[in-house]
Order: sequence, then structure tokens, then C-alpha cells
Amino acid sequence: MIYITVLNIKIISVAVVICWFAGIILFQILKKYQKSEKAGFYFILAGTVILLIFITYLWIDLGRPLFKTKGETRLWYMFLLPVVGIVTYIRWRYKWFLTLSILFAFIFLFLNYRNPEQFNKTLMPALQSPWFVPHVIVYMLGYALLGASLLVSVKGLIQHYFNKKIPFSEVKMTDNFVYLGFSFLTIGLLFGALWAKEAWGHYWTWDPKETWALLTFLIYLMYLHYRNYAPKNYVGAYWMLVLAFLILLIAWFGINYLPISEESVHTYN
Repeated sequence: MIYITVLNIKIISVAVVICWFAGIILFQILKKYQKSEKAGFYFILAGTVILLIFITYLWIDLGRPLFKTKGETRLWYMFLLPVVGIVTYIRWRYKWFLTLSILFAFIFLFLNYRNPEQFNKTLMPALQSPWFVPHVIVYMLGYALLGASLLVSVKGLIQHYFNKKIPFSEVKMTDNFVYLGFSFLTIGLLFGALWAKEAWGHYWTWDPKETWALLTFLIYLMYLHYRNYAPKNYVGAYWMLVLAFLILLIAWFGINYLPISEESVHTYN
């Protein structure tokens, strides 16, 4: 197999950017032309498929799950976000949401482009567990869906502060993203506890990463309760989702930059 170099990664990133950028232009800017929307969708789909092929190849080439480092999890995230956007577009034809999901994925692609991985085939003993893949993949799915809920909430806040009506369908869309994302968070938390028991002999040790993961779980749980308590206060709910996603980012990789990270066994390389 061909050894994956920094140059290979940058070439893949440029190919994805070209596909997504061309897709957005055709999808939004040139939408008045016949068949441009369909062509734009196919360009976006092509960029996402290139990412999937790259992730699959990397997994096979390294001979290990591709969840070890910050860059690897960002790679999954910038793939899963467009997938959520594509599925949403196919189901409801929300062009604006697919476009926002691609733009959000661009941020993570840029971070990986500026900080390319030096991939290592080895895994520490704690990661050589059957719980490693299911624990991380359900969290990545949850994070992608909760990121999608952030996009809808930010759009809703912009509409509100520009005195535009927030469509009820978009409010329901936000709730559905949170319901699904929260379900994956719950499963990920349970898988993590089972993994911790196997690796360190305890289900829960109040490790900094565990604590922030619990905080993330609790604030999204608060959102669900708040929606039942004040179902018509969309603005308060949307601001809560903005705060919740900031906490999610700290739990994901922001913990690495906090002083307490030195006490954690969960920080990424």
C-alpha cells in the first residue's frame, strides 16, 4: 500500500474543497440556471465520497480504527456533517441546511489542512479494546447531529434578531436533531463506562474528560426539559444550544488545552 504522507492529505483536502466549493456555487449562486441545483448536489456528494474513500483507505492502511487523535476525529466530523446535510436535503429539500453543513465542515477541513497528521499505526493498550470503535463512533454521530442542531439554532437566532419569523418546521427540525444526537450521547456515555471498567477497573473515576462529557450530556438534557417547560420560547432554547455546543467542544478537544488535562487519560495526541 502507498504510505500516506502530509502531501497526500493536502491533495485530498484540496480535491474535497474544489468539489464542495463548486457544489455550493452551482447549488446556491447559479441556482437560476436549469439543472445547476442537481449538478451542485452531485459535486457536494462527490467531495463527501472522496472523504469516505480516504477515511476507508487510511483505516486499512494503518490497520487500526481511525479515532486516535484530534485530527482523526475531525476527519470523521467533516465527513459526517455533510452526510447529515445530504440526508436532510434528500428528505426535506432544505438547500440552506446542506450549504451550512458544508460551510461548517470547511472549518474542520481547514484545521486538518493547517495541522496535518503524522499517522502512527500503534495504539496504547487501553485503546486495544472492543469498546474503542463503538464508543467513539456513536459520539461522533452524536456530535455531528448536535452540530446540525447548532446550525439551525444559529439561523433561527439570526432570523429572530432581524425580525423575521422562525418557521415551526425548523424548530421541529432542531428538536429532532437534538433527540437523535442526545440518544447517541447517552449510548456513548454507557459504552465509555463499560470500556473504563474493562480498562481501569472502574465504571467512573471523575476523570476531567468524563466530567466534561457528563456536563455535555446534562446541558442537552436540560434543553429537552426546557422545550417541554417553555415550548414557545424558541430564542431561549436556541441560545441554550449555542452554550451546549461550546461545552461539547470543550469535552471533545478543548480539554486538551486546560491545566486539568494533565490528570486525564482521555486526552488526544
